[in-house]
Amino acid sequence: MASVRRGFTLVELLVVIAIIAILIGLILPAVQQARAAAARTQCQNNLKQITLAAHNFESSFAALPPGVMLSGNGQPYPYLGWLGRLLPEVEQGALWQVTLSAYAFQPNNPFTLPHLGIMTPLNVYSCPSDPRQIVVQDTHQDLRVAVSGYLGVLGTDYLAVNGVLYRGSQVRFTDVTDGTSNTLFAGERPPSPDFWMGWWYASGAPDGSGDTVLGVRELNSGTDSYTASCPPGPYSFVNGNVNQECDAFHFWSLHVGGAYFSFCDGSVRFLNYNVNPLMPALSTRAGGEPVTLPD
Repeated sequence: MASVRRGFTLVELLVVIAIIAILIGLILPAVQQARAAAARTQCQNNLKQITLAAHNFESSFAALPPGVMLSGNGQPYPYLGWLGRLLPEVEQGALWQVTLSAYAFQPNNPFTLPHLGIMTPLNVYSCPSDPRQIVVQDTHQDLRVAVSGYLGVLGTDYLAVNGVLYRGSQVRFTDVTDGTSNTLFAGERPPSPDFWMGWWYASGAPDGSGDTVLGVRELNSGTDSYTASCPPGPYSFVNGNVNQECDAFHFWSLHVGGAYFSFCDGSVRFLNYNVNPLMPALSTRAGGEPVTLPD
C-alpha cells in the first residue's frame, strides 16, 4: 500500500511564520545598529580626512584656507568655501581644475554653470548617517546644490570670528596659542530642511555662517528671510531636528547624544551635548581660557 504524504497543517504553517517573524524582529535591530555604527565610523573618518587635508594645505600655503571668501578687493574665487579649496587635498584634483576653469569663465557667480562643484555631492564631505547629503538637492529658490554636514568653526559667533575658519581668514596653526589639541577646527551640522543652508562649494551668506562655517554661540543676523522667524540667539550645542530651519544655527548631528568634532591637531572626538558649557572656550584660537574635556 502506497504511503500518504502529509503536508503542513494551517496551524503548523502559522507557527512557522510566527517563528520567522520573531527571528526577523530579533535580527533587524542588530542589523540597524551595525549599519548605524558603520555610518558613524565613516562620518568620523571623513572628518579626519578633511582635517588632515587642511594640514596639508597649511603646509603648502603657510595658512589655512579662508572659511569663505566673498567678492571685492580683487580676491580670487569669491564665495568659494574652505572645503572647495581643499579639493586637491582630498583627491579631487579633477574637480579643482574644473573649478579653476569655471572661475575663469564666470568669476562672480559660482552658484550656476559652469561651476559643477555647486551641484556635485562628494562622499568625503557627506556624513552617511544623513542620506540627504550624498545626493544633489533642490532649494526653495530652484537652485540645484550639493550639501555637507561638516562646517568649519569660526569661533563663538560671526561677529567675533575668533576661531580658525571664517570670512577672509588666513589663520596659521602657530596662531592657535590656546593649543591645537584644545581648539576646535570643524564639526557636524546637518543641512537645513530645504537645503538653503549647508552648501560645501560656495556660500552666498554675508559671512558664510550657516553654509561653510558656524559659531558655537551663533547669532541670527536676521538678513535672510528664510530664517527671519528664528530667535536671534545665541544658539547652543544641543540636539536638533532636520525639519527645523532654526537648528541650522548650531552644531548637532544625527548621531545619538552628540556630534563629531575635529581639533586643530588633527584628532577627531565625539562630543556629548553635556559639554555645551565648554564650547566657547574650545572654539577660540587665542582666548586663553583653561578647558579640560571629560574622558
